[in-house]
Amino acid sequence: MDRIHHKILKVGDDLSLHVAEIGSGGNAVVFLHGFPKICFSWRHQMIALADAGFRAIAFDYRGYGLSDPPPHPDNTTWSHILDDLLHILQALHLPKWGNYLICLTVGKDFGARTAYMFSILHPERVLGVVLLGVPYVLPGPSSFHKFLPEGFYILRWQEPRRAEADYGRFDAKTVVRNVYILFSRSDIPIANENQEIMDLVEPDTPLPAWFIEEVLAIYGALYEKSGFQTALQIPYRSLGEVFNSPDHVVKVPAFLIMGGKDYSLKFPGIEDLTKGEKAKEHVPNLEVTFIPEGTHFVQEQFPAEVNKLILDFFAKHT
Repeated sequence: MDRIHHKILKVGDDLSLHVAEIGSGGNAVVFLHGFPKICFSWRHQMIALADAGFRAIAFDYRGYGLSDPPPHPDNTTWSHILDDLLHILQALHLPKWGNYLICLTVGKDFGARTAYMFSILHPERVLGVVLLGVPYVLPGPSSFHKFLPEGFYILRWQEPRRAEADYGRFDAKTVVRNVYILFSRSDIPIANENQEIMDLVEPDTPLPAWFIEEVLAIYGALYEKSGFQTALQIPYRSLGEVFNSPDHVVKVPAFLIMGGKDYSLKFPGIEDLTKGEKAKEHVPNLEVTFIPEGTHFVQEQFPAEVNKLILDFFAKHT
């Protein structure tokens, strides 16, 4: 991991963002993390792509990891994250085609929304997108409350101060541990009426075999620094954000990698967005593959397989 270089870049609002980078190839790949992740979660993919001749870049979103918190975390929007990404690409002087910066994006979990929205808003800057764990869902108000009980984890974490009180009973390392355990299961995390989401994990529950204590300690230390305020705002409390775009079609080539045991496949309507014609309704150039034993954290669970899939896809589009 010492091969990955780290720097701090200034973006709008005078925030300092932590950026990791490796490789010097002509084609840049930008990795966009989800929750409860940080850019460190892409370490396996960044090294593999750099070894294959790509320039691999990842960053901690504002309020995550080693990046500065925004001045008003509760007002943070997806648009802030998208603007930060654009500023980073410009600051890193990526190779240009005409007057535009060209890159490939890889997004995991809510990082997938960042990847596909960036490709919609800036199609001339993106050659292709890879999505892990989350298919393309049209932006707009959430309908989870119509189909899932009030104990559904996203509904709980959208409630003002509820997740803060739930998380506040534990140190940051334990919160990350519990979320990793919950999200590695094949069932949707849903609490009972008099139960909190963190209570769904017993203290003696072991970590997934592929997620070691040393890595958990890194995540825990960084979330101890950043806290969870911005992480609750983006993504959970901003899911209904509307984007100023003429259409919502992902026109660039797209590749969705799903774990066959990913709990999110049980969300209402999600399976339809990964299979058949509906999946291509708004992503016409979509390819989909499943890793049968994969969970929601498929790129850390099966890094070699995910690396090969990403490289094979990019080989067709660069």
